[in-house]
Amino acid sequence: MKKSAILSLACAALMSVNSAFAAVPEIVYVEDPAQGYTFNRFKDNWFLSAEGGVNVVFGKTDKVLPFKDRIASPAFGLQVGKWFSPILGLRGGATYLGQRGAANHADVYGLTADANGYQMYDGYYKTHVGQLGVNFDAMLNVTNWWCGYKPNRVYNFIAYVGGAAYFGFQHKIGQNGNDGWATDHIDTSLALRAGIINSFNVSKQVALSLDLRYTAISANREPKEYNRITDNVAALIGVTYLFNNRTWTAPIVPVIPVIEDCDPIKARLAECEGRLQDTQRKLDECLRRPMPKAPEAAPCIQNLATIYYRIGSANVNATDRNVLKSVANTIKNSGEKYVITGFADTYTGTDAVNARLRTRRAENVKKILVANGVDASKLEVTTNATDRFGGKANVYLDRCVTIAPVK
Repeated sequence: MKKSAILSLACAALMSVNSAFAAVPEIVYVEDPAQGYTFNRFKDNWFLSAEGGVNVVFGKTDKVLPFKDRIASPAFGLQVGKWFSPILGLRGGATYLGQRGAANHADVYGLTADANGYQMYDGYYKTHVGQLGVNFDAMLNVTNWWCGYKPNRVYNFIAYVGGAAYFGFQHKIGQNGNDGWATDHIDTSLALRAGIINSFNVSKQVALSLDLRYTAISANREPKEYNRITDNVAALIGVTYLFNNRTWTAPIVPVIPVIEDCDPIKARLAECEGRLQDTQRKLDECLRRPMPKAPEAAPCIQNLATIYYRIGSANVNATDRNVLKSVANTIKNSGEKYVITGFADTYTGTDAVNARLRTRRAENVKKILVANGVDASKLEVTTNATDRFGGKANVYLDRCVTIAPVK
């Protein structure tokens, strides 16, 4: 049997295999946030929040007052922050807390008896304090952590914990109803705080929130024997503006469709297996026969090296820079000229962006080779706008630069 006939049989068997899978649905590639997240650039995912509400104190002596008399307003704040991933973020800003309570020592708050005296309740001095400070918080988006990231989700449950430093001012309360800020501050305190934010996205840029916060403020003004910590619970309504970029890029993964009935395909595979075994037997017989000497073929020009890139990037990483050092030594010891060709996939970005990306990739490779001692006259830079291997599944192979001898 002639070898051409054997090869024809092999091709027919392979075509049969392909026809067996012709009815199989095509595999598609989609973004799947469940497979992890791509961390965006530093300038992305920033936000600005303004909040306002009321604060209630639960200190040791404050609690002698009725609950309604301990509700202080306003409590407000302004926060600037950034989400480093769909789950973790940081924020910092300024916060004001009003505190209405009671003290058992007049001199703790500078309350000195005068002609009018001060308002009393059950043997305690009523107090009104304003706490102005700066804070920093670490935030955890519990919804994205437990349920996975979804860009169109309306509600997010966010927990945070942080610290603050407060500068306190006394607000005098007289029996005759006269109120007024004291001329001196009463305390500088450190605080720990934690809370939960119920966030509702009303648009891609704006979110409304309800922040329920606990703050423990050290009361250094109290005598040491009291070792007092003032507990504060605040409820604040807030509005948040989200700056670009507001979303996250998820990994691209294949989605394999479910094949309901595999029996026909199994039968075709068994048939193809028999044909392949028969073809293999005939090929083995053919290989045992002496082959005529084929004419010497011209040498095939192959790439000296190929450098691959991330999507949208033209930067050469440290590993590939070491590769290019070895490439430079090869070119310097060779009498040939080389062509540097820049590629970019045609499935992402615009034509203009991809054209610039191809040129930048090729030019960056040339600069590195020249920096490693290669004569620039031995290098030719060009670009190629065609798919190297074809198909969206091979886009990762198109984001590259090739270095090859000039034909």
